[in-house]
Amino acid sequence: MSRVETNWERLVEAVLSRERRGGADAFGQAVSGIAGNVPSSLARSADIDAILRAADEVQEDDPNVARILCEHAYALAQNLDPDSEGRGVLQFKTGLMSVIKQKLAKREAGVIDRTQDIARLQEFYKLYREKHKIDELQEEELRLRESGAFSGNLGELERRSLKRKRVLATLKVLGAVVEQLSKEVSPEDADKLIPEELKRVMKSDAAMSEDLVAYNIVPLDSPSSTNMIGSFPEVKAAISALRYHSGLPKLPNTFSVPATRTADILDFLQYVFGFQKDNVGNQREHVVLLLTNAQSRLGIPGEIEPKLDEAAIDKVFTKSLQNYMNWCNYLGIHPAWNNLDLNKEKKITLISLYFLIWGEAANIRFLPECLCYIFHHMVREMEEMLRQHVAQPAHSCSSSSGVSFLDQIISPLYEVIAAEARNNNNGKAPHSAWRNYDDFNEYFWSLNCFELSWPWRNTSSFFSRPQGKSKRVCLPSGSHHRGKTSFVEHRTFLHLYHSFDRLWIFLVMMFQGLAILAFNKGKFNSKTVHELLSLGPTFVIMKFFESVLDIVMMYGAYSTTRRLAVMRIVLRFLWFGVASAFVSYLYVKGFQNPKSVFYKTYIFVLIAYASVQLAFSLLLRIPAFHKLTNRCDQWPVMRFIKWMHQERHYVGREMYERPIDFIKYVIFWLCVFGAKFSFAYFLQIRPLVSPTKVIINLNGLEYSWHDLVSKHNHNALTIASLWGPVIAIYLLDFQIFYTLFSAIVGFLLGASDGLGEIHSIDAVHELFEKFPEAFMKYLHVPTKESSFYASNQDYIQRDKAYAAKFAPFWNEIVKTLREEDYVTNLELELLLIPRNTGVLPMVQWPLFLLASRVFMAKDFAVENKDNQDILWEKISRDDYMKYAVKECYHNVKFILLSILDFVGRQWVERVFEVIDGSLSKGSIHQDLQLSKLPLVFSRLTALTGILKEEESKELTMGAIKAVQDLYDVMMHDVLSVNMSMNYDIWSSISNARVEGRLFAELKWPKDSELRAQIRRLHSLLTIKDSAANIPKNLEARRRLKFFTNSLLMDMPKAKPVREMLSFSVFTPYYSEIVLYSVAELQKKNEDGISTLFYLQKIFPDEWKNFLERLGKDESASDAETFSSPDDVMELRLWASYRGQTLARTVRGMMYYRKALMLQSYIERLACGDMEEISLPEDAMDTQGFELSREARAQADVKFTYVVTCQIYGKQKQDKKLEAADIALLMQKNEALRVAFIDEVETLKDGKPSTEYYSKLVKADVNGKDKEIYSIKLPGNPKLGEGKPENQNHAIIFTRGSAVQTIDMNQDNYFEEALKMRNLLEEFDRDHGLRPPTILGVREHVFTGSVSSLASFMSNQETSFVTLGQRVLANPLKVRMHYGHPDVFDRVFHITRGGISKASRVINISEDIYAGFNSTLRQGNVTHHEYIQVGKGRDVGLNQIALFEGKVAGGNGEQILSRDVYRLGQQFDFFRMLSFFYTTVGYYFCTMLTVLTVYIFLYGKAYLALSGVDASISDKAQIMHNTALNAALNAQFLFQIGIFTAVPMILGFILEQGFVKAIVSFVTMQLQLCSVFFTFSLGTRTHYFGRTILHGGARYQATGRGFVVRHIKFAENYRLYSRSHFVKGWEVALLLIIFLAYGYIEGNALSYILLTVSSWFLALSWLFAPYIFNPSGFEWQKTVEDFNDWTNWLLYRGGVGVKGEESWEAWWDEEQAHIRTLGGRIFEIILSLRFFIFQYGVVYKLNLSGSSTSLTVYGLSWAILAVLIVLFKVFTFSQKTSVNFQLVLRLIQGAAFLLAIIGIAVAVVLTDLSLIDIFASILAFVPTGWGILSIAVALKPLMKKLGLWKSVRSLGRLYDAGMGMLIFIPIAILSWFPFISTVQARMLFNTAFSRGLEISVILAGNNPNTGL
Repeated sequence: MSRVETNWERLVEAVLSRERRGGADAFGQAVSGIAGNVPSSLARSADIDAILRAADEVQEDDPNVARILCEHAYALAQNLDPDSEGRGVLQFKTGLMSVIKQKLAKREAGVIDRTQDIARLQEFYKLYREKHKIDELQEEELRLRESGAFSGNLGELERRSLKRKRVLATLKVLGAVVEQLSKEVSPEDADKLIPEELKRVMKSDAAMSEDLVAYNIVPLDSPSSTNMIGSFPEVKAAISALRYHSGLPKLPNTFSVPATRTADILDFLQYVFGFQKDNVGNQREHVVLLLTNAQSRLGIPGEIEPKLDEAAIDKVFTKSLQNYMNWCNYLGIHPAWNNLDLNKEKKITLISLYFLIWGEAANIRFLPECLCYIFHHMVREMEEMLRQHVAQPAHSCSSSSGVSFLDQIISPLYEVIAAEARNNNNGKAPHSAWRNYDDFNEYFWSLNCFELSWPWRNTSSFFSRPQGKSKRVCLPSGSHHRGKTSFVEHRTFLHLYHSFDRLWIFLVMMFQGLAILAFNKGKFNSKTVHELLSLGPTFVIMKFFESVLDIVMMYGAYSTTRRLAVMRIVLRFLWFGVASAFVSYLYVKGFQNPKSVFYKTYIFVLIAYASVQLAFSLLLRIPAFHKLTNRCDQWPVMRFIKWMHQERHYVGREMYERPIDFIKYVIFWLCVFGAKFSFAYFLQIRPLVSPTKVIINLNGLEYSWHDLVSKHNHNALTIASLWGPVIAIYLLDFQIFYTLFSAIVGFLLGASDGLGEIHSIDAVHELFEKFPEAFMKYLHVPTKESSFYASNQDYIQRDKAYAAKFAPFWNEIVKTLREEDYVTNLELELLLIPRNTGVLPMVQWPLFLLASRVFMAKDFAVENKDNQDILWEKISRDDYMKYAVKECYHNVKFILLSILDFVGRQWVERVFEVIDGSLSKGSIHQDLQLSKLPLVFSRLTALTGILKEEESKELTMGAIKAVQDLYDVMMHDVLSVNMSMNYDIWSSISNARVEGRLFAELKWPKDSELRAQIRRLHSLLTIKDSAANIPKNLEARRRLKFFTNSLLMDMPKAKPVREMLSFSVFTPYYSEIVLYSVAELQKKNEDGISTLFYLQKIFPDEWKNFLERLGKDESASDAETFSSPDDVMELRLWASYRGQTLARTVRGMMYYRKALMLQSYIERLACGDMEEISLPEDAMDTQGFELSREARAQADVKFTYVVTCQIYGKQKQDKKLEAADIALLMQKNEALRVAFIDEVETLKDGKPSTEYYSKLVKADVNGKDKEIYSIKLPGNPKLGEGKPENQNHAIIFTRGSAVQTIDMNQDNYFEEALKMRNLLEEFDRDHGLRPPTILGVREHVFTGSVSSLASFMSNQETSFVTLGQRVLANPLKVRMHYGHPDVFDRVFHITRGGISKASRVINISEDIYAGFNSTLRQGNVTHHEYIQVGKGRDVGLNQIALFEGKVAGGNGEQILSRDVYRLGQQFDFFRMLSFFYTTVGYYFCTMLTVLTVYIFLYGKAYLALSGVDASISDKAQIMHNTALNAALNAQFLFQIGIFTAVPMILGFILEQGFVKAIVSFVTMQLQLCSVFFTFSLGTRTHYFGRTILHGGARYQATGRGFVVRHIKFAENYRLYSRSHFVKGWEVALLLIIFLAYGYIEGNALSYILLTVSSWFLALSWLFAPYIFNPSGFEWQKTVEDFNDWTNWLLYRGGVGVKGEESWEAWWDEEQAHIRTLGGRIFEIILSLRFFIFQYGVVYKLNLSGSSTSLTVYGLSWAILAVLIVLFKVFTFSQKTSVNFQLVLRLIQGAAFLLAIIGIAVAVVLTDLSLIDIFASILAFVPTGWGILSIAVALKPLMKKLGLWKSVRSLGRLYDAGMGMLIFIPIAILSWFPFISTVQARMLFNTAFSRGLEISVILAGNNPNTGL
């Protein structure tokens, strides 16, 4: 042990020495290795960490005091865990003891008397206080803040504030340790051990350090003198409203309340129900802020004793408890409270109780109606408590161990949910086998839930936990599996029909009707009518099928579903069963005799049913009628009819819109119907009528094979092959026509909204004059001053005032662009707007508008020989030239008058008097020599150049000389006027000049306004180059264009910051990149390219701007440039802000706070609050606004940013770089809050267990985490999908009325943040029948410039999030939530289940369910495009494929979900159509597009192989049939993405202009975007179909990095083999069969035209991954890829080997999704199609002759069996035949020879030809694949039979063959160097057009070394 201790002490010594050498945190404070590593089990005592930090702080001042503090920390650790059982506790104690020994080594000579520790601490307290002059620090900081001088030196104020906080933090620890040691020494006399004077000082210091006490936003437990929030009247009123009132029972004396505040309502609830302390603290602040913001919307209460308005409380009460009241109304029960005594205090109590329940409910928050149930009973329990005099703990929350809401109420629910979650086998179990969150919640939708009683009746079957399948033991009573509730998510495609039955009924009936019409040649006679009446039986039969599905789909939930629901299903089954039989019988009978009573009855039934349906459908569109029907619910008949007609659940009721909205989307769909069905009738159905009739009547067709099914059935299969593609296109072309019409409507809507009004930087220049007025209209809060200017007729003063108000905001935008390195210093100067608060009688515009205009005007004047009017007319043609001339004129006068006195001033006045007179008379040409203007310019330039510098004696003399030169030029060269009129004055001036008195004294400009005007005039006189292309950076241009365009769009007017809606931003984070480290920036890929080098080349202008900002030389090496730590940190930030990192997201979102601070600061100044400005003219000077206490406080009340870093605690514990970077972000952003799940190891009943806590932290003064709240959870919160669970645990820490959900790959912009107030006002705007609950926001994809693929994704995404969602919101009213950055009505959603759903697998696309849930719960989703948020997208093909696979799989799961079913059933017919074709229907139609190719090709293969195509084609003319051509053309256009491109093109035209749009589209085509879209089609089809059949959808981590690296061939093969390559080869094989054996009328061109889409699809699927692979055709890479692929293919793998390493491991992974019996059967059925090849081809062989006997087919199987035996011989495993190597080789050699001889003999002796051999390959290869596929589906059986190894060998052979066939063309193309060049140009064309050096990157020429 001694050796271990010695080693440990050496380690500690090294740590300490390292700290002494300079280990420091971001604040410059030493960080102790021990202080920073307090174990999580001790972390609940924050004192230990604080004490150890204080010990580090005082180490140099007094080692003994440091030793005392360390010993006290050790004692605390010992008390918390005396046996050191927690993880890391023993090591911590040992290390701490070693540190104490180190500190003891520094003691003075002599023995330490520990009894003197208290006295030593007391003495040191005084010395430390005096040393740091704490009183002076406080006073100095306060004086600095109040003086306003801080705006000139922000860093100094920040430094002093930080120093004061750190000193106070140390004093606080010293004082606390003194008090604690005093109590330990003498508990009774502890107070006497501390002198009274010291007590007073300590108390005073504690009061000064209250802002060091952990609080989130509002310091409720310790009011702060530095935090201004507590001084706001509305906050005071809210806090006052929570105070304990007389209506509450008295709290017992044992209940402690902090001395800094009085008891309140939440203290009462905490005592009664046992809520956790931090939950109470969290919800106390939450309720205070809700009430505060509700009050601020109504008005600010008075300063003296502020009180909340009743309306504010009512608003919060109604909003918070609306769902509970709806629940009570639905169940027919009364709310738990008594309305008679529902006063203000009672309402606040109920609000507080609900949010305390919600705040501690953990995973139960996903069960909103369960929370209603809990709340209902707890309110009733509370009502009983309120009748008592003294508060008592609630019976429901009490146990022998105490009062705990978590243990008694939440934990039982959590445990049963967790047990069900474990039963889902990590998402692999069928959904029907376990209860998800929705099942648990929907149990509370019926009165049956009251069977659970209160407190919980744990014996209820609801609490029964499923037994694991592996445990083969008898289940105890009450432990049997409980079924699903209301709905079962069976895995079947039938959900498409079940959920959207009305769509399919409509399509089938329309097809039937159009076909009847077409077969009757379009004649509408009695025969046609009779046949059309057959639609009746079709309708009822399809409805009957729906009712059958109702019964089938409910299997698994009958035992738990309400009896009424089951009865409804049965009754509907019986009703439609009888109806279908009855109607069909009537039709058959009536059709036989149209005059019979059956026919009349049938007609009557049809008319009656149709009339009632139509009447109800139309009337229910009217809200008033809807309400009337609700009142009629008291009639049993009406209730029965409604109950039978539509399923009634708690959600999905009242799903109607107001009539005007209904009419709009009906008109839209009627237009789509017109186009779709016209196309269907004229181009699909009618052209097929004649060929069909011919084929039906064809007899005696000869088949070339043994026909089994085609004879004597009117050639049914031939007709099916003809109609199949047409029917498939008929089903999917709704999607096509919807896309076209939505694109047109979206284009028109965007144009009407003003989008694209500014589509170039030239437009920004031209329209800049309009922006201040537009800004004042929307973004500026109206004041008395602005109202005055609005009504003032003095337009100059009005415009100047508008420009002055606009200037601070515009300038801050431009400064932000400079901070982000998008503009240069020069561009910054040119873009800034002057303050416009001076005396100049005009608006001063930015220099970039006026640059070079003065020189152009000068040239006009010099060259102009005409009169003054013509000259002025020339100048006035350019408004900005006119402004420049005027400004120079007035500015020169202003400057000269300001710097000259006496006679000099007189001269200036006389000169300008002369010029003004000449201008008024129009004699400027006669009175002035305009040709001498260049001399005036040179003199003025010299003068301003001197005056803009700091004053010195030499410069003063130079300025005087410059003025004298100006005088000489003006008097001798320019002015030619008669001076006799003012002779005396001119004479005195002339004499003064002669005597040298004229300019003897000059007042050097010191006023800031004057100096600014001098600098500006100098710039105007010196900038000769045009600034028409300012700014040059494309991103800066884009942002300024969008911002200025948005000013011209309609948006709600902004409210003052104090009155605006409050909001939060919420970002989930797991383990992605936070900040790029230096190592990551330097790390090179296989081509030698580092991330830093890549960024330097991809963003060259931004890199130059960055170096300019740092003041670095561009030519210096990186090692020289970034030599200091500060520069390295700047580099890391610069790089991170250009990637998809958390740092970028945090920076962007914190712009909201910055914008609010600026807006609040300026609003206070505009309202006359001059507290923080020194001079009235500084009213618009915003420098230092970020340090204004009031502005910061106001921003914090209105804005909260929470990043929920799920594993941050674990990252800290593991010393991950991400944890340090997150801590750094908190230090840089004081308002940033980080929530995470902390795992604490404890002992429970003597066994180790893990406790989970949801924690919120912020940065403290030491740069470390300060824990604000720590709320214990009932268990591991991750029961479902990770992201929604991560959001759910942290949503309790958000605040405000709204919450914006932001992903960690998003960005925000300061100029957009300025419009957030406007966006939030949309919640109160009229958007339909219901107020908005989700505000959709536009996204800009910032990764589009990286490569062509990134550009495709960016354009596609931009099209959807702008034009697409614009139409979904209006007029279609079906916009959902498609990911972020939408803004949620926070209270609406948190009381209804949250902002996402989390059930495992079914909610894999968790975000979209928020939109579903919101709509089902009578929400309203809107879309707004005057504000945007940045978003990153995947940039490499593999990243894109993984992302699209995830989304497609998510849509596959959505089809199975109850949300989609209910929306499909509850929407009216037209909204249902909109919903279907914009969600799951899009993916279904995508799959149908691919199936169309299969149907067409298999139909052609059938005709070709059966041998009847020639005769049929001649007689029926099916080859050039219009219908087939129309179907194939539509399929091809959909396949290559033309219909995806239409919205894209219209979006381009709208926002970029027509020419740019066409250029962009043509460029995309040249970059092979059609190949990309075709390839994506296959990705979506594969994952969508496979998910529905087998499941397996999962979250795909795509990386979000920069992808320009080369992807290896094997990696591409693994990813795309089954999804694309196999299907691509199948299509190619079908095309070859058709080419070889099909009948093609005409030449090869006919074949090409007929099959071009199919060949394009096949080739795209096979080669797109290599076409879009960087360096995909570089020979060296190709060779390396081949070696890598063969190594992977031949490596056999073993236990623990991954699929990336071995083909065998990968092959097993690829079969993992086939798990269920149904899935295996379906795979077998699908695999049977491969056998048609062999069956058809063998009869086409020369060897077969004309025989059609089955014997031929049988012999082919015999040959195949021989081939399989030969294959087995050649692949026989040598591991099992070590002793028979020679024999084995002899057998293999003999077999080979026999096979060759056999083939040769067959060729010689029979009709077998070489062509037959190749044909046999066409036959046997698909058959082998079919056998292999069936064997894979029967894997368990194969293993039992011992055949699995043979199956695997066959699989390896097929993969080797497919890989080689793909690889050979790539290898051939790689021989030609120009191919690689063309590919690079194609992939990176966007980058090339911006002058980037991708070729250098791909070549690996990286000069960056040694950073």
